[in-house]
Amino acid sequence: MKKTENYAADTGSLEKGMYISGVDKDIVTYDILMKTPNGGDYLSDDEINTLDLIFSFYAGNSPLSDDIVYTGPKGCRTGFYLLTRDNVTSSQAIALIQDSMNYIANFSGSVPGAEKNSCGNYLSQDLEGAKKVAADMVQILSGWSEYMLY
Repeated sequence: MKKTENYAADTGSLEKGMYISGVDKDIVTYDILMKTPNGGDYLSDDEINTLDLIFSFYAGNSPLSDDIVYTGPKGCRTGFYLLTRDNVTSSQAIALIQDSMNYIANFSGSVPGAEKNSCGNYLSQDLEGAKKVAADMVQILSGWSEYMLY
């Protein structure tokens, strides 16, 4: 089988940050790396579930929501994907991730969607861990720009 574009990138050269990992017709895939690939430190299942619920809630309620195709975790537990239509500019995508991470880092209250009827593993939550990961990303993505996406 041939490698898809997302798996053709050299993950060994990437650090924490935000990158474009693929463009397929009108869909742009952003790779939000919260952990260094193959670095030995990965997101826990509970952190992933909490980050996923809050991130998808925030992005789904943003002004870009109509052009967001997908938000979700990477199976390798190093971060998340954001897929947008190509009419979302790279600057808008960066701002969305920066705003999302800031929102998560400062989140308080009940995790949206962390209910039995909404989430298939609703008890798997780590809000404090998710907030620490998001706070780290706020620092990493501070000053991130379009030329850093490649």
